[in-house]
Amino acid sequence: MTDTHEKIQLTRALKSRHIFMLSLGGVIGTGLLMGSGVTINQGGPVGAILAYLVAGLLMYLVMVCLGELSVQMPVSGSFQAHATKFIGPATGFMIGWVYWMSWATTVGLEFTAAGMLMTRWFPEVPIWYWSALFVVVLFGLNALATRAFGEAEYWFSGIKVATILGFIVIGLLVIFGAIPLSSGAPAPMLDNLVGESLFPHGLSAVFAVMMTVVYAFQGCEIMG
Repeated sequence: MTDTHEKIQLTRALKSRHIFMLSLGGVIGTGLLMGSGVTINQGGPVGAILAYLVAGLLMYLVMVCLGELSVQMPVSGSFQAHATKFIGPATGFMIGWVYWMSWATTVGLEFTAAGMLMTRWFPEVPIWYWSALFVVVLFGLNALATRAFGEAEYWFSGIKVATILGFIVIGLLVIFGAIPLSSGAPAPMLDNLVGESLFPHGLSAVFAVMMTVVYAFQGCEIMG
């Protein structure tokens, strides 16, 4: 009975490309698109780079551990089931509810941020209109079959990845003068990387923005 139950839980409707783009696109969200401005403002350009490097290293170590656990114990509960087995039922119970709460609050934040972004092009439309629209769209995607959901997420994640790559290319072209600034100022090159100092608000500001940076990496654990 147990083997049959586990086989039902582990029915694989997603292809490897779906899982890859889900994990990659899950990291790209408002934490990167909107939170990066706060990180650079408070920690400075160098401080922001340092914060993202530290958070990226932590994410890599966690994902390596999660990958090993998932291969060794491939269950649908992922890290909640791992904590239940290797630490204790109480820990697994706590992790499950904390993880649910984190995504329940994050989804609301994402809807609000999406509405704020849309007001850039449609300033006359209230934010809650867009939030309600995205709620309906997200619910519709999750109500579809798993394969249809994976396919939709695959293409949406592809758009996000292409957009980020486009931002990087355009930013480099602006930095080195290939695209002129609207103010007519010369190409910044790498002068604005340091500015007045490496850490304009002190080294402690780098630690202060770590919460925003870590939030930007939330979603990569979906691959588990």
